[in-house]
Amino acid sequence: MNDDFTKAMHFRHACKIFDETKKINDEKMRYILEAGRKSPSSFGMEGWKFLVITNEALKEQLRPVCWNQVQVTSCSHLVIILAAIENVKVESGEVEKRFKRRNMPQESLDLYMDIYAKHLEKTLSNDENIYHWTSKQTYIALANMMTAAAYIGIDSCPMEGFEKEMVEEILELDTSKWQVSVIVSFGYRLNAQSEQLRLPFEQVIEYIT
Repeated sequence: MNDDFTKAMHFRHACKIFDETKKINDEKMRYILEAGRKSPSSFGMEGWKFLVITNEALKEQLRPVCWNQVQVTSCSHLVIILAAIENVKVESGEVEKRFKRRNMPQESLDLYMDIYAKHLEKTLSNDENIYHWTSKQTYIALANMMTAAAYIGIDSCPMEGFEKEMVEEILELDTSKWQVSVIVSFGYRLNAQSEQLRLPFEQVIEYIT
């Protein structure tokens, strides 16, 4: 098939150097961010937050603690995806609020709250375990944003190469509430796309019937 989605998957690559003279307009950036906001999450908790950075001085400050990667400062928009810590705890009250959005009867709400607490008892036992749980989910939003960007001809580059604690310090985050999960840059490529190398379909996919 050669539909628009497939074309976007061929277009997308980890863009290392962006054209600093080209900026993403607000409408297109919102389209990308909406793809993240609309992404699925465990129990519908939406355990993430997206910090959108266009401030050039702040990007310059972040670059040294992001392994000095040029895409941090050459991109149009730098998005730091945070993983929720406090908001997914039962005692925060946020879990109940999010279940209540379904307008379910109290009996059903109590049941869901009980299932949530029991199923995630170990996960919710400490902040480190919570971070491992919520940070994994941020990658769903990350992937959807990168694909949405590619769909409208915008490049991206996901990054795990950063000093987490130092990024959090620069951003003055309260890490009992939010912690940095992953960083992604968006913009327009300066150079031609490199060859996309992937393992053969047959080597990656196995059907079990």
